[in-house]
Amino acid sequence: MLAPERRTRADVFAACAIALLVVVAAGAVWFTGDARGTESVTASTPAVPAETALTVPDTLTESWRAASGATAAPVAAGGAVVSGAGDTVTGHDPETGSALWSYRRDRALCGVIGAWNTAVAVYPDDRGCGQVTQLDGSTGVRQAQRSSDADPSVTLSEDGTYLTSRGDSRLEVWRSDLVRTLEFGRVDAAVNPGVQPRSGCALLSSGSSSSRLAVLESCPGEDGVRLDILNPAPKDNSEPEEFGSTLLGDVARAAVLGVSGERTAVYVPGTPTAAASVAVFDGSGNETARHPAPADVSPTATVARTASFISWWTGSTVIALRTTDFTPLWSFPDALGPGAVMAGQVLVPVEGGIAVLDPVTGADLRRIPVDRPDSTPPRPVTTTVLGSVVVEQRGDELVALR
Repeated sequence: MLAPERRTRADVFAACAIALLVVVAAGAVWFTGDARGTESVTASTPAVPAETALTVPDTLTESWRAASGATAAPVAAGGAVVSGAGDTVTGHDPETGSALWSYRRDRALCGVIGAWNTAVAVYPDDRGCGQVTQLDGSTGVRQAQRSSDADPSVTLSEDGTYLTSRGDSRLEVWRSDLVRTLEFGRVDAAVNPGVQPRSGCALLSSGSSSSRLAVLESCPGEDGVRLDILNPAPKDNSEPEEFGSTLLGDVARAAVLGVSGERTAVYVPGTPTAAASVAVFDGSGNETARHPAPADVSPTATVARTASFISWWTGSTVIALRTTDFTPLWSFPDALGPGAVMAGQVLVPVEGGIAVLDPVTGADLRRIPVDRPDSTPPRPVTTTVLGSVVVEQRGDELVALR
């Protein structure tokens, strides 16, 4: 029979040394890791999704306001209005503006957007704006997270199925669990070199649907802007699947206005030989229609999507484009932004108030007076509706009206 093993003093010293090393290593990981610079305060009571408004009110007055320089439009998620300012994302009660939850990191936000009934916050690191956290809209509880290579600044957009993060040289598409479905453009450490269709291109504009991603890019050696029609979720996320690619010509201010199903609408600025237009392309990048467009579209022009049309604010005029084929339905002048739908009617911000429009004809039905203390509010004024609350983004501020 073997003699039982006996613990020596050396064994005890060795065990203590190993334990000390584990503690030191854990402390170093915590001290240098992201967790040390993160503060998450979740809601004690989840926000309640707002009931759909049945009528448009006759009056609206300011209820509360909050700083939100990291959002391009008011974000509504899980019954909360979400702001992004500095290093903090906050979920607000839509009626009172009180903070329901918050999430903060030790770095300034790159952007915040609403998608899949959550708020998606993007922060920077040494690889660009690629630190991404998904927050439950009603509670602020952290859900999916990811870290990506990215450009120093990004533009965020979503279509209900996918979220796109586009920088000047690189674009990524994510699904609802933040798993990447596509990388396009610059790839610093390519697993399979040469799979990107072109290299060194500047990404100018993009838009997506559940089946198509449209990207406008300017590439070295090409005379003009190129429209690429891509699969937003190819078999291999590092190998773009291109359905078609079309060279549009020297139209540097071109912009993707919307993607619906397999169709894409692009604003094409005027040239010495052609007037400005909205060009419509099929799922393979073939032009199928072209409609007249204003020549003086602002660089800050923006779009907002409703159930039946895309509201395109050109800088002064709202043009409604039917989502099925992007045919212009109506236009409304002297607008401050693209507006939103409430109780089946379109609310468009105008000087001194909000115009209530018929969604089919664009007829100006009436005006709701709104006191905006700034006589020349930053444009565009973007709008979101939560139940009976209308939220406007004016520059770097959210303003709730009730």
